[in-house]
Amino acid sequence: MKIDDNFIELIQYNATLNKKQCEILGLSFPHEDNWDYQVIGNELSTKDTNLLILLKGKLALKTQDQITKNYQTLSSFRNPKIEKITQDEPQVNNSTNEDVNNVMENISIYCDGACSGNPGQAGSGVAVYSKDNKPVLYHGDYIKNGTNNIAELNALYKALLISEELNTNSTITILSDSKYSIDCISTWAYGWKAKGWTKKGGEIKNLQLIKNAHTLFEKIKNKIIIKHVKGHAGIEGNELADRMAVYTIKAKNEKYETYTYDNVSDVLNLTSY
Repeated sequence: MKIDDNFIELIQYNATLNKKQCEILGLSFPHEDNWDYQVIGNELSTKDTNLLILLKGKLALKTQDQITKNYQTLSSFRNPKIEKITQDEPQVNNSTNEDVNNVMENISIYCDGACSGNPGQAGSGVAVYSKDNKPVLYHGDYIKNGTNNIAELNALYKALLISEELNTNSTITILSDSKYSIDCISTWAYGWKAKGWTKKGGEIKNLQLIKNAHTLFEKIKNKIIIKHVKGHAGIEGNELADRMAVYTIKAKNEKYETYTYDNVSDVLNLTSY
């Protein structure tokens, strides 16, 4: 979900947040007076949404740690199933990250962005592979006037959000054909952050999105590997993510939805740029 004013009211106590809440939101503690403006519009995983609500209040740090630990223990018992495909034709269904089985192993997440014109209409797509299951496909983050780099960053951020939700002992591999988005969050961000999120020679484009993705990357980097993969080279996962990104531009959905299909070939036959 995206943070809005109503959610801010739901999690704050006397207009403040405690230390654990600040950590989840990537804020310093004690936070600045304008902390709410720093997080409005940021995307939250289901896990972080629930924890922020549970942690509301003036709580001792030990209590905050215990609440977090208890929630993580509770989450380990969840085992949602991937939806069974029964339709003959591809259809779109609303979904969340919960559609991905939380006990999957050997997980690979392909992500890709697309833009019709640059700038132009943009969208993002993700394909999640696990064991011998059919890939789970997501499309979303439609932007009426975006760029290819924004679409790629959004796709990588979505892959990170999915990775955070998954309860697995296996390392999750995220694959993107955008060296720009990979380098932004896993390499360049460290230098920019050390200089107060500035760089020599001009502004950092897409800065807030990079901040959000880098904060999440730092949080889960011990459970993931991010790899660059060549785009439009016949690699199935990359091709599926590409089709989902392009489909987003057609469907114009800002929130992510799953794409229901019968055969992978049906998806690969969809439009690509």
